[in-house]
Amino acid sequence: MIMVSACLAGKPVRYNGTPATDTIVEQLIAQKKAISVCPELLGGFVTPREPAEIVGGNGYDVLDGKAKVIEYSGTDVTGMYIEGAAHALSIAQEQDVDLVVLKENSPSCGSSVIYDGTFQGHKQAGAGVTTAMFRRAGIRVISEAELEQELAGIR
Repeated sequence: MIMVSACLAGKPVRYNGTPATDTIVEQLIAQKKAISVCPELLGGFVTPREPAEIVGGNGYDVLDGKAKVIEYSGTDVTGMYIEGAAHALSIAQEQDVDLVVLKENSPSCGSSVIYDGTFQGHKQAGAGVTTAMFRRAGIRVISEAELEQELAGIR
């Protein structure tokens, strides 16, 4: 089973209330080959919500207590991000998920790139909180940009 970010499945759950629809993801959902989750909503956030970025590192650092997830206003929402990631991981384990496709750049879902914590639009190499938690649990995570190539290898 494949797990995907709900925003990639066309659901308007991103921080600004918009989707990031990916047609391949939509097809996987329609074919019942994938399930969708939004770790941020699972952590208790609502849509829309303030943008947030990881300050002081990446998702692994957040899990290790060395970095925080901070909203633009300065509110520390680290606990909600960790809670949402843990809930998403629980669902993935219950559903025997072996591949996860998460939205790049997100402080939760970024798999190779996240914003740098300055709220200036700058990006850096790194993983989001959910990606870090999934990878530590041995679940493979890729971004939407890697999905087509991944599926070509499966077919």
